[in-house]
Amino acid sequence: MSVKYIPVQWNWNKYIYDAVMLLGAGLFLYVFLYAAPGILSHERPINAQVHNARAFGACAFVMLTVILCIGPLARLDPRFLPLLYNRRHFGVMTAFVAITHAGYIVDWYFAFSASNKYEALLFANTSYGQLAGFPFEVFGIFALFTLILLAATSHDFWMKFLSPPVWKRIHYLIYPAYLSVVAHVSFGILQDQQNHVFTAIFVGGALAVGVLHLLAALKDRRTDAATSAAAADWVEVCDVAEMNDGFAKIKLLANGERVAVYLNEGRLSAISNACAHQNGPLGEGRIIDCLVTCPWHGFQYDVTNGRSPAPFTEKVPTYNLKMDGTAVFVDPRANPPGTYVEPLRLRDGATS
Repeated sequence: MSVKYIPVQWNWNKYIYDAVMLLGAGLFLYVFLYAAPGILSHERPINAQVHNARAFGACAFVMLTVILCIGPLARLDPRFLPLLYNRRHFGVMTAFVAITHAGYIVDWYFAFSASNKYEALLFANTSYGQLAGFPFEVFGIFALFTLILLAATSHDFWMKFLSPPVWKRIHYLIYPAYLSVVAHVSFGILQDQQNHVFTAIFVGGALAVGVLHLLAALKDRRTDAATSAAAADWVEVCDVAEMNDGFAKIKLLANGERVAVYLNEGRLSAISNACAHQNGPLGEGRIIDCLVTCPWHGFQYDVTNGRSPAPFTEKVPTYNLKMDGTAVFVDPRANPPGTYVEPLRLRDGATS
């Protein structure tokens, strides 16, 4: 959906993304439930209800781990950027898997309580002063309600209604939710293990999230330091011979912004690399009829003025360009969003 809540048409990338996501979750549940039922050994035999609950719980944990790995992977290697396009779909599906897990738990462990099963969930175990037998349910409840909140506010309406900064801060709750899941599993399921197959999966997933975020932060820090040391005046983007018609070269500026410089029918134009919709990478889109299409959700912009075609009103900043020989330079001082800039014509023989 656009910021005006107009449906964005689906494409094959979206269908493939969701199909792979659904297939992966289904395959995980099949392996857990049928192909390898002995993956978790317990001190006492468990029934199908408990086994189903643990299968969906494990699936939700793995899905949440993958979601939190996508961001740093995309920062470390741009080839992972396509995984970001519909990551919110992934989060919504994870919430439904977690709800299914909670449903199995409540309907089995607390259904036969003398009190209401939801009251029993909250008050059956209040041993907060000890490590062994700690009421790990509270961590799961917090994580579940956080996932439901994030899924419920994933629609673009909420981004527009709350404003992008507020919406982003709310969705940062995914990190405390993940820590709560880690605590929930640590105090709960792992205490009932006889082998360490799932323990290895759990620990490995949590470590992967932490290590990838650390590596991405270190890379960003090195990049920012190198960029800050660069000249604050005109910034060299590339040699024009390296550019392909209809595509862009992306340059990181000293202020942290990224500019996309396009070659379009022998003329150069530059706009912000961040789509006004959800900061999608405009530089990965291709120009058709002077319009570049954001690969995330299909928003279009004229590369000469940064404006979306009517009736849409989205705008992004533009940049001034110049050439020194065959080298392309960009002025790091952005023009206001929607400012027209005369395209820079290439001299004869500037490209091969």
